[in-house]
Amino acid sequence: MEMTISFEGKKKVNAEFNGQIIATDQAQQAGGDGSAPAPFTLFLASIGTCAGIYVKSFCDQRNIPTDEISISQKMNYNYKTRLIDSIELKVHLPKSFPEKYKSAVISAANLCAVKEHLKNPPSIEVITQTAN
Repeated sequence: MEMTISFEGKKKVNAEFNGQIIATDQAQQAGGDGSAPAPFTLFLASIGTCAGIYVKSFCDQRNIPTDEISISQKMNYNYKTRLIDSIELKVHLPKSFPEKYKSAVISAANLCAVKEHLKNPPSIEVITQTAN
């Protein structure tokens, strides 16, 4: 697997993967145009949306409507470390959601591939290559 990162101008940095462009930008107060989410925002969103696709698939397999289901994601920012130190995903279910599936829907959300990668992070190496 390979992704290509390119620079569009100002603070815009894009990733191309499988023929799709993922645009990022910085907020205006950080020197960008605010035209796209910041990379860190996409990282955080990938956690909730990944859990969401597992919840959606779980419900779809059981013909449970998802139009009244949502997930809220709360992040705790640690000012000492300047890092997010905890994330809570809350799956909001309608009253009509079958009681017998409440713990199973949590298990489905916990299958998220992004979450699994955070538990066992890949090594990241940065190198340079000079054009010929």
